[in-house]
Amino acid sequence: MGQSEAWGAADGDLAILRARLTEHGDLESAASLLRWDQATYMPQGGAAARGRQLATLDRLAHGCIAHPEIGRLLDRLEKTVASSSNDPAVVALLRVARRDHERAAKVPSDFVGEFANHRAASYELWTTARPSNDFASIRPLLEKTIDLSRRYASFFAPFEHVADPLIDDADPGMKASTVRALFAELRQKLVPLVRAITSAAPADDRCLFQSFPEDDQLAFGKMLAGRFGYDFARGRQDKTHHPFMTKFSLGDVRITTRVREDDLSEALFSTLHEAGHAIYEQNIDAAFEASPLGHGASAGVHESQSRLWENIVGRSRPFWRAFYPSLQKVFPSQLGAVSQDAFYRAINKVERSLIRTNADEVTYGLHVILRFDFELDLLEGRLAVKDLPEAWRERFREDFGIVPETDTDGVLQDVHWYDGFVGGAFQGYALGNLMSAQFLEAALADRPEVTQEIENGTFDTLRSWLGQNVHRFGRMYLPAQLVERATGKPLGIEPYFRYLRSKYGELYDI
Repeated sequence: MGQSEAWGAADGDLAILRARLTEHGDLESAASLLRWDQATYMPQGGAAARGRQLATLDRLAHGCIAHPEIGRLLDRLEKTVASSSNDPAVVALLRVARRDHERAAKVPSDFVGEFANHRAASYELWTTARPSNDFASIRPLLEKTIDLSRRYASFFAPFEHVADPLIDDADPGMKASTVRALFAELRQKLVPLVRAITSAAPADDRCLFQSFPEDDQLAFGKMLAGRFGYDFARGRQDKTHHPFMTKFSLGDVRITTRVREDDLSEALFSTLHEAGHAIYEQNIDAAFEASPLGHGASAGVHESQSRLWENIVGRSRPFWRAFYPSLQKVFPSQLGAVSQDAFYRAINKVERSLIRTNADEVTYGLHVILRFDFELDLLEGRLAVKDLPEAWRERFREDFGIVPETDTDGVLQDVHWYDGFVGGAFQGYALGNLMSAQFLEAALADRPEVTQEIENGTFDTLRSWLGQNVHRFGRMYLPAQLVERATGKPLGIEPYFRYLRSKYGELYDI
């Protein structure tokens, strides 16, 4: 695509619009930097001031994109440039800027500041409430989060469901009824597959739970992320409570991880996961820097990239044929006597587990559907926050046949409801799983050499295909359009189930 003549030589109203949008993006990046610092290095004493600072920046950013002048510029440009431009990037810019402006204009500035302050306070308390199993301390803040989530949704009324505006924020074009229907089909296929696999003899994963020094884990994970194509000259890795990726510019895309010295998989696979997110952002067309197009298309598309690199590549046989000997050299006493096949089976063990981020590929979707259902129940008022821990335990007993002994492993385990709205937070993870398999099927049909290259420890062809068909477009296309453009088909569940049945049918002889 590259910088077209119209895009690179913008003047008049288009140049003014782009300058306004750049200012908005810069303010959002500054706020993101403060949030990254809060999650990594900020001392506890900075929490109160950090909430105030974020509220200020979020209000300024909101005022910038919601300003009436943005609307007037778009009105003029839509009558001239959009109708005459042959540049699809310019047309897309006007469409995305219109969406962002109109959504922002519906939300009062005071609400934006109030939520930013509340969000910072809630996150800070969660970092201590989770390890101390103290749901009671954070319950009032979660109740306020749900109230604020409903208030936010009310600015976009009328709607079919109170969650629709929140879902549409994360996954444009999706709403509660769409996701519910897709998840009903997904759950119908997952439950019998989980039952069939978990009725077989479980894999032995004890090799993963030994003593693995932190520095060695981090070094190996960073090596793999670099081999995937994450550019450390334009990024870095740090530790945090809950792993995430954040971007301040196309030249500064950072990842974080969480390390346990008694569990090799924690840091390893979270690093591969976040590297997938970061590779996406680093490979968006450079022409879109500091514009609304310079971001991933949606939460679901973003998760398709992280889940593809973490699981479909990072937990595959070809991948570990290339890298298991290197891992054994890093941890000779722990893994020297463990065969490659035994390690492969260990990292792909399917079991009914409590923690979403550590869940295997087969049961993971059930974790997401559970959370999505709770979000709708909370927003509809059918479930009170005080009853959430018990409802969580009952649903786990029903879906997984196990019950968390603590809220640390239950309702407190995910950061999302304590660092954002309730609603729209989780559906992207399951949508990403579906997209990841569909993208890979299309890539293999186009470039069948990808599998052999992975076995050789090289990823250029796969990364290039993703770059050409997914990454470079940023927000130019709606998620549904992007999937169909890249794969030739609308989003469906069959590619994902073909992948699961093939891989786990062989592993568990079903």
